[in-house]
Amino acid sequence: MAHSQNSLGTPAMRATLFGGPGDITVGERPDPRLETPTDAVVRVTLGCVCGSDLWYYRGVNPHALGPIGHEFIGVVEQVGADVTTLRPGDLVVAPFTYCDGTCANCAAGWTGNCLHGGSFGNHGIDGGQGEFVRVPYADATLVKVPGGGHSDTTLKSLLALSDVMCTGHHAAVSAGIEPGATVAVVGDGAVGLCAVIAAKRLGADRIIALSRNPTRQALAREFGATDIVIERGDDVTKLIMDMTGGLGVDAALECVGTGQSMATAFSIARVGSIVGAIGVPHDSVVPIDTVIFRNVGLRGGVAPARRYIPELLDDVLAGRVNPGLVFDYETDLDGIADAYTAMIERRATKSLVRISAGQ
Repeated sequence: MAHSQNSLGTPAMRATLFGGPGDITVGERPDPRLETPTDAVVRVTLGCVCGSDLWYYRGVNPHALGPIGHEFIGVVEQVGADVTTLRPGDLVVAPFTYCDGTCANCAAGWTGNCLHGGSFGNHGIDGGQGEFVRVPYADATLVKVPGGGHSDTTLKSLLALSDVMCTGHHAAVSAGIEPGATVAVVGDGAVGLCAVIAAKRLGADRIIALSRNPTRQALAREFGATDIVIERGDDVTKLIMDMTGGLGVDAALECVGTGQSMATAFSIARVGSIVGAIGVPHDSVVPIDTVIFRNVGLRGGVAPARRYIPELLDDVLAGRVNPGLVFDYETDLDGIADAYTAMIERRATKSLVRISAGQ
């Protein structure tokens, strides 16, 4: 597996390293090795930058120094003795968190909250913005992609399944979208755009996307949005209430995590509906008066991506959904710093990083 050696003669790989706020570089890390019989080592083919990575980069949220990146697809290189469902050469999608599949939380379907799990690219676990990743609990964590020779378009959509598509789907599922529903999506980043896909997939008839970015507005429409609104604050609340006969939407999907986005989602939700919130919270407050007196619920949180990937994978492979369209910037490891700044400067909705060739 090792393709290079460092100055000490130890097998080394190239990986993106977080050195603190504003410090993203490419350096060397030891090639991962099988540490337990349930491990696998995956050669990363495609990785990407997440909106949550930008919070670390800005210094808003803490992140351990070292590897970073939690979204990737790749090819299995090695498997431990106890791995039974995977073999070298398999193309796999990695959910952004690893899980054992057997703890009480996993058994209940909450794989993102596995009692023995964790996230890739943090606390010493290899990151998806590097050449290789050791994956704990490989059988339970990784999802094998059937077939071969997939198009680049399909591969990008497979990459989206590692986080953003599952997270957008979690917002939609949490909000209880039913066929014929009127839905509003607050947030036009990659997750919000994927939430539009999810709302359409679950049968929503009317999908109102809140966006001021022409590129993202066009993509939202391609994904199924029927209405685009650019207003914010009290103006957007009044407009959407007017659009819905004074009732509000059947489901509000909060895909940002700021105080304003949370307030907006609750202000446009109809009596008895649920706000599906998956945005990483930053100074956001749940308006308890609205919860109590308008009977508006709140659900969401960390997406159980491993639970959702199989069903979404079928739709990707059949071409029914194409979340890979959220990637509008591409580079390789050498361009990783600009992959971050492109998103921060809103030159990119989501940055894709080509790590190695092949499926």
